[in-house]
Amino acid sequence: MEAAQAGDRDALDALLRRHHDRILGLCRRLCRHEADALDACQEALLAIVRGLPRFDGRAAFGTWAYRVATNACLDELRRRGRRAVPGLPEDLDGTPRTPAVTAVGIEGLPDRLAVDAALADLPEEFRVAVVLRDLCDLEYSEIADALGIPPGTVRSRIARGRSLLAASLRGNREPGPVRPTEGPTGADRP
Repeated sequence: MEAAQAGDRDALDALLRRHHDRILGLCRRLCRHEADALDACQEALLAIVRGLPRFDGRAAFGTWAYRVATNACLDELRRRGRRAVPGLPEDLDGTPRTPAVTAVGIEGLPDRLAVDAALADLPEEFRVAVVLRDLCDLEYSEIADALGIPPGTVRSRIARGRSLLAASLRGNREPGPVRPTEGPTGADRP
């Protein structure tokens, strides 16, 4: 990392290659559309290169790179919101689109696809928080810094996002009622 900061092109290339797959994975999960994810990933890598001289090492390089990638994804989502979205639910040859799959064993594919589909259905604010915490393993404070929101808001978005995700995976749109562990039974309630 220090060599890359000092201008060593080979070190920069090695650094970007080491983090590329994780950044692209993050972009795919946040952007939901492959083309947007690729655009966001490219923008993130360019921003990393441009920002590398200012990287101060207060966080791990990978954490900082995730922050940069998250911001690139949010920018891409904002841009996408301002442009027309084609209404093609299928590829041009008529076959349904499926998410890109990398490094997943065939036995885990159905679960992975279900989770990816459920993540894609989450509202953006919840999806970003859940992906950064549960898939990128960032700390709450790091997520708060990356998103520019208080840590308490991060916690609530993650809790709500996880709840919606679990409900989606169960086949519901909203989380089920909270069932008390003690107290009156249904017959005892007024």
